[in-house]
Amino acid sequence: MPPEVFHCHPFVTPPIPIQPKSKQIRTLQKKYCQGRMKFTKRKLIPVLVFILVIASLIRLLKLTIITSSPSLPSAGSLLVRQQKCSSSSSICRNNISPSNADASVLTEKENRFLLDLVSRRIPCKILVFGLEPQYLSLASLNDGGLTVFIEDNPEKISTMKSLNKTRIYKVEYQTIAAEAFKLLKHARENPDCAPKFQLPKLSRCKLALTNLPEEVHNTKWDVVLVDGPQGDTPDSPGRMAAIYTASILARKGNVTDILVHDVDRMIEKWFSWEFLCEENLVSSKGRFWNFGILREPNATKFCTI
Repeated sequence: MPPEVFHCHPFVTPPIPIQPKSKQIRTLQKKYCQGRMKFTKRKLIPVLVFILVIASLIRLLKLTIITSSPSLPSAGSLLVRQQKCSSSSSICRNNISPSNADASVLTEKENRFLLDLVSRRIPCKILVFGLEPQYLSLASLNDGGLTVFIEDNPEKISTMKSLNKTRIYKVEYQTIAAEAFKLLKHARENPDCAPKFQLPKLSRCKLALTNLPEEVHNTKWDVVLVDGPQGDTPDSPGRMAAIYTASILARKGNVTDILVHDVDRMIEKWFSWEFLCEENLVSSKGRFWNFGILREPNATKFCTI
C-alpha cells in the first residue's frame, strides 16, 4: 500500500477526547504542514532578492548608457533641465544654481590652468565673454597684447576700469536659456548657421552675435574665453550665442584656444560638443574645457566626426 499522505486541512470533527494514537497523528500532521510552509518562504525570498538585484543592475546600466552617449538630447531636455534648476533643489546646487553667487568663481586649479595656458601665448590677443574681477589678471599678464571683454551687465562695466590695451564692450543678447534646444535645432537646419559665411554681421543665424564691434569681428584671436553671459536660470541669456560666435571667430585665426567654463551644465556641454567639437578638445581642468581650433575659412561644417 502507498504511504499515508497528510493533508493540511483543519479538523472539523466535534471535540472528543483524543486517543493517544490519534493525538500522535495530529502532531505529525501539524509539524509537516508548518515545515512545508517554512520551506516555501525560504525558497521564495532568495528568488525575490535575485529579481530585485537584476532589475537594479539593468536600470543602472541603462542610466550609464544614457549619460555617456554623445548623441543630441531629446527634444525639450535642455529646457526641462533649466526649468528644474530654477529652484533651490540639490540638483540645481550641483549644476545650475541661481542662489549660488560663487558659481562663476574659479577654483585654484582652474585659475592656475587658465594662467598657464595664457602665459604660453603672451603677448597675444584675448577675447573674454564675461567680465569678472578674477579675469582682470589676464590683462595684466598679457602686457603688450590686446585683451577685450564682452559684457551685457552695465553694473559690472561701471565698476571696472579699462587698462592699457584693454577694451570693455557692452553687448545685448537676443537669446534666453529656455530656448536652447530650439536654437540648437535652428542652427542644424539653417544654412546661415554653417561656418561658411565671412561677415557675421550679415548672418541671419539666430545664434550669431551681429552686434559686436568691428574690432571683435576683424581680429584674429589667439585665446577666447567663454564665461558669460549669465546662464543659471531659464530666462537668463545663456551662453549659446557666445559659444557659437566664438567658434566662428576662431576659424579666422591660425590656432585659437577656446576655453569654456561651467561645462558641468547642460547648455555649455552640448553647445561645446556641437560647435567646438570633441575632436578639437585639447585638455580640461575642473569646469574648464580647452578646444584648439584651426583656421578653416572655407569650412562647411563644424565637426568632421
